[in-house]
Amino acid sequence: MSRLTEAVDQIAFVRRYTLERLATVPLSDWFTIPPGGVSHIAWQVGHITMAEYRLCLERHRPRSQADEAMISDDFLRVFGRESEPANVTGFTAEEIRKVFEAVHARVLEEAPTFLDAELDLPVLKPHPLVATRIASLRYAPLHEMLHCGQIALIRRMLGQKPIW
Repeated sequence: MSRLTEAVDQIAFVRRYTLERLATVPLSDWFTIPPGGVSHIAWQVGHITMAEYRLCLERHRPRSQADEAMISDDFLRVFGRESEPANVTGFTAEEIRKVFEAVHARVLEEAPTFLDAELDLPVLKPHPLVATRIASLRYAPLHEMLHCGQIALIRRMLGQKPIW
């Protein structure tokens, strides 16, 4: 198995895992911060979306008009690094979910076409944790799994039973 195939397979595997947890949380609960909590599902999903776009697409090739139609600059800002769940305004749970699905579909479409010879090149936009394009692809599912754990905790705090 090629390292690109392995990275894309991990991205797809972690998304299936995340979706299993999201399936149990009604969209009407996405903006609820449980007592004692600091975040909500909407921010977690939006942040995963922003990060997947940046790690798997924007660091591999320039931003396009199609990208802008799929994930706006405002979305990237609202869910960016160091953003706050309290500042998630202007997006409904349905809109966040739609962008989440669109970005992932685009990643699964484009990433398998990346050239092996370019995977060791530097990312197009610097990142403090990844230097190469393959490292960026490998980090994406690790980042999502971290936030999937937060989704799992939030859903438990909302009264859901654990999923194994």
